[in-house]
Amino acid sequence: MSAQTLENTVPDLASGTVVVELDASASLAELTELVNGACDRAEDGSEHGALILRLTTGTDGGWPADLAVHQVNRWERAVRRIERLGALTMTVADGTLTGPLADVFLAADHRIAGPDLRLVLRDRDGLPWPGMTLYRLAHQLGVARARRLLLVASVNASEAHAAGLADEITGDPDRPWAALTELAPVRGPEFAVRRRLLLEAATTTFEEAIGPHLAACDRAIRRRGQAFPED
Repeated sequence: MSAQTLENTVPDLASGTVVVELDASASLAELTELVNGACDRAEDGSEHGALILRLTTGTDGGWPADLAVHQVNRWERAVRRIERLGALTMTVADGTLTGPLADVFLAADHRIAGPDLRLVLRDRDGLPWPGMTLYRLAHQLGVARARRLLLVASVNASEAHAAGLADEITGDPDRPWAALTELAPVRGPEFAVRRRLLLEAATTTFEEAIGPHLAACDRAIRRRGQAFPED
């Protein structure tokens, strides 16, 4: 299956919004190409654009069997681009979600789960995949809550929502566009700055963090036409 056939060809319904479909049957190389291409398009688009990643789920087979670590490295760097993108990101998924697409789901700003979502954390050997999904779970939930998830075979939509891994559950195919309207105030590069500050908070000391936070505050004040007060 070529990357060309995987990309959603439906015209964007919102200005500056990039919509891409990631198919669970694709190879890791194809998925990496699609994610990088989607990020490129979102970065080149409107200042207040967004990226919607529709995840076409499959079986619970986990990660592809014929992998090399350099392929995984390229994939992890592509998913990291989603987390650092200068645009709002959204994932939409229903059914069985496992392997690389589970990474994508957890990397987005806003995550929409279908009522039949089943997030499979174990790989084909019965163990959790040791990639950056573990890192994201620990970062987003804390080590204690993430550790509990390592002991279960899968998480359903309600459990994912209760844990904070999914932001909402709906079967409405038009919900992403309504959600984009609701999230319009946070669409733009300044939101990406806030996201980065949040992501770095768990691993940054107060002394290291205060400079970037003050710089962001200064930009916010200047945008309101005020001068930053000097003590």
